[in-house]
Amino acid sequence: MSDVVSISGLSKSFGKEKVLKEINLSLQAGKIYGIIGRNGSGKTVLMKCILGFMKPTKGKVTVFDKEIGKDCDFAPDTGMIIETPGFIDTESGVSNLKYLAGLSRKKCIPAEQLMQIVGLDPKNKKSVSKYSLGMRQRLGLAQAIMDQPSLLILDEPMNGLDNRGVEDIRKLLLQLKEQGVTILLASHNPLDISVLCDKVFEMDSGELRQVK
Repeated sequence: MSDVVSISGLSKSFGKEKVLKEINLSLQAGKIYGIIGRNGSGKTVLMKCILGFMKPTKGKVTVFDKEIGKDCDFAPDTGMIIETPGFIDTESGVSNLKYLAGLSRKKCIPAEQLMQIVGLDPKNKKSVSKYSLGMRQRLGLAQAIMDQPSLLILDEPMNGLDNRGVEDIRKLLLQLKEQGVTILLASHNPLDISVLCDKVFEMDSGELRQVK
């Protein structure tokens, strides 16, 4: 079986600054991969290159046998949290999910069920503008999994969550792994990485090396 994600010789520069340096990485189905590293080390840039949001200076990214930027513009069958999730602030969480489901070409999990999966009350009519950071993060994860993607790319998915929220999301990610979903996550929390990840990589000054 081919890799879900295959990255070869990936480099990314902004002017004279080389942010990614000859990255090689393979992700297999049904495993959780962690990336650790300081802010500015290149983690988010790598994720954006995998997703197709940034074009690499050199190298190749393949997702589900599709080369990004050649066979398709964006990673297929992929859900994501990259930076702070954006929503229609004047609408409720359920309304936002229903709106996004209407834009999707795939069959989505019903909005009310999604809210329950991520630990939000589907009957809560509060507008997203009044959500805490942790509630927004839960809603962002609901958006990421709504059309049941086979690959999840999550940049700091526990950001803003309290201890219970962190536990809830860890359990959810492990359930998704059991269902065969491949997950790549970046986290500043060493416990997230140790509890969840099958393999761990460290990004340092644009270079990636396996540490677990």
